[in-house]
Amino acid sequence: MTSITDKNHTKVILVGDGAVGSSFAYAMTLQGIANEIGIVDIAKEKTQGDAIDIADATSFSYPKNVYAAEYSDAKDADLVVITAGAPQKPGETRLDLVNKNLKILKTIVDPVVESGFNGIFVVAANPVDILTYGTWKLSGFPKERVIGSGTSLDTARLRKFVGQELNVDPRSIHGYVLGEHGDSEFVAWSHLTIGGLTMAEYQQTHPEITDEKLQAINDRVVNSAYEIINLKGATFYGIGTALARIAKALLADEKTVLPLSVYMNGQYGVQDLYVGSPVVVNRNGVQEILEVPLNAAEQEKMNNSAAQLTKVAHDGFKAVGIE
Repeated sequence: MTSITDKNHTKVILVGDGAVGSSFAYAMTLQGIANEIGIVDIAKEKTQGDAIDIADATSFSYPKNVYAAEYSDAKDADLVVITAGAPQKPGETRLDLVNKNLKILKTIVDPVVESGFNGIFVVAANPVDILTYGTWKLSGFPKERVIGSGTSLDTARLRKFVGQELNVDPRSIHGYVLGEHGDSEFVAWSHLTIGGLTMAEYQQTHPEITDEKLQAINDRVVNSAYEIINLKGATFYGIGTALARIAKALLADEKTVLPLSVYMNGQYGVQDLYVGSPVVVNRNGVQEILEVPLNAAEQEKMNNSAAQLTKVAHDGFKAVGIE
């Protein structure tokens, strides 16, 4: 891939103008991320309306070209962000979505690649680990340039809940949710820190923070999406903002660490699968996977998460003809 670090003008193509996609475009606009955002969706009139509506915010935020786009517009884009897909309904798991969203994915990736796109795919549609893996297979792109939003939102929820429990700014909580973005995800408590203290060290002087409270936080992180979906029908502000953060890190060549769904080739004992882990990202995609040394209980959870994803991926790819 030709380096794009010498480009001053940054362009993002968003595929999917539902609640998540429009929230992402809006967050990008308010934060001044990217010079150009093209929105692609089968609902043409709604897409045009959203583009106009979001562009109205540029007078109060940052100059930006926001418009309804076509797949052909991806040819010179830096990022293609995929949020299109059937939404998760009440009572439905992210993995329940796999077959219908893999079919939708096939209709997206082919025309994007045919446009001449040579940037980075960022996938947020669910089940995100499976669809990111599918995007990699369908596109033929290097694994470093196909990234899923992974456990970025789950990690944000973790930091929020821990901050609330400890009465500490969540930005001062450093830790990660690993594994599937879904029911088998888990908190790597052994590596979560507050001001340099591990959680175990923090508990020594704060006995009120019991292991039971930590388990309750883990469960609340896992079940957050279900809670929100049951209350309002969908989640979109959190993931939209998480996607904007990912886009900013990639476009600005930040070399920052984010918990994303990336291709594993032996890390955590996982082979040939996309799974959530902290990674360093730069202008060309994944710079490095940071393999967190897990304790025995955490490693077992990672093994279970990978095994579940492997089965669903295999069955889903076979059902829709992805090899």
